[in-house]
Amino acid sequence: MIYPSGRAIALAGAGAIPALLAAFFVPAWWHLALLWIALVLGFMLVDALAGAAPRALQWTLAAPAQVGVGGAVPVRIAVSGIAGTVEARLGHDALLAAQGAAAPRLTLQGGAAGAEHVLTAARRGLSDLGPLWLRWRGPFGLVWKQRAIDPQTQVAIQPDMDGVREDAMRLLRRDAVVGERVEPRIGQGREFEALTDYQRGMERRMIDWKRSARHSRLLAKKYRAETANSLVLAIDSGRLMSAPVAGLPRIDRAISAALLTAFVALKAGDGVRLFAFDSHPHTASGAVRGTGGFAQLQRLAANIDYSAQETNFTLGLTSLDARLDRRSLIVIFTDFVDPASAELMLRTVGRLTAKHVVLFLIMRDEELETLVDAVPQDAADVARAVAAGTLLRERKLVIERLRLAGADVLEADWRAMGPQLVGRYLDIVKAQKL
Repeated sequence: MIYPSGRAIALAGAGAIPALLAAFFVPAWWHLALLWIALVLGFMLVDALAGAAPRALQWTLAAPAQVGVGGAVPVRIAVSGIAGTVEARLGHDALLAAQGAAAPRLTLQGGAAGAEHVLTAARRGLSDLGPLWLRWRGPFGLVWKQRAIDPQTQVAIQPDMDGVREDAMRLLRRDAVVGERVEPRIGQGREFEALTDYQRGMERRMIDWKRSARHSRLLAKKYRAETANSLVLAIDSGRLMSAPVAGLPRIDRAISAALLTAFVALKAGDGVRLFAFDSHPHTASGAVRGTGGFAQLQRLAANIDYSAQETNFTLGLTSLDARLDRRSLIVIFTDFVDPASAELMLRTVGRLTAKHVVLFLIMRDEELETLVDAVPQDAADVARAVAAGTLLRERKLVIERLRLAGADVLEADWRAMGPQLVGRYLDIVKAQKL
């Protein structure tokens, strides 16, 4: 694509005044205006033919294959084959946000140049980069030559995992007690350990009849107490959780805290389930054990999409309860505005607390707290402060009703919600509430 530059337009306009004066004083010379325009167009044509054609431009675009949400996405753009200055503009979808200048200038040195364009991963998902627009002037600077390119480059934006393992190991080391003696305790079930010879006094139901017939002697199953805890991370992915806090949706903050807690639990030998729901359940994993299963939880968490639908707590939590066959610690990541919007959630909580340990994790609403604490300057500020205070009181009312229903509530700052959740989880495990 070739089009006039600002210099060509200014040059054509510069001849308008002399042509107008000539036509005013010497009307017979009016055609000089046409001659000036033709002269400018001729130079533009020469400029377009003299410079390198758009197809002569060689380009490369390099971007990381995956990045954590909220992190920087450096995109390296390099061009070659043309001497001069090349301007580039990179398009992107709503999953990415621009940092600084959207059109970095690439100055060619010896026929090759490059620049780095930094974007921010604003939301999880598979982001498509492009189109990439490149343009450069001809030798006289009268025309722009532009080329639009589809780089066909994708960036997978996943839950933020920077420092998760380091934070988890630090929290585990801090919680460990030097010299503590480990005693076996009775769990909620028994796990098969080995086969042994049947001894007098053993229960007959422990005899493995098939293997006894094969070996021509009575063999019994030996069990060991099941001491692993069961942790369920239930993430509300409804409309309220898609609202941003400090530039990132609440659900992304919740997923990062959930994965940190999952890594600690897997490291401790506990079983972890991941569950997500909005108007209906859409993500449900089985019990995952061992640190090798962390990658599976990470993949499932990356697929939890943003939703504009209202959360159906009755359907979601009832479906979760039906999937559990033993007493578990259920951590529910959610948010609410007032008692009316949380009424269905409050009705369902009592059924869960009768069989499980339930912990609600909600983020402090710093925006409302700031409005309440700010010094009012006019009547509008007073009205905003009163409204914010009313919402905070209603929020505390819901928290108190959750606690009365038997649930624990952790209201955490988004900056430290991961470590705070891990600390509360370890406290519950130590207290042997499971």
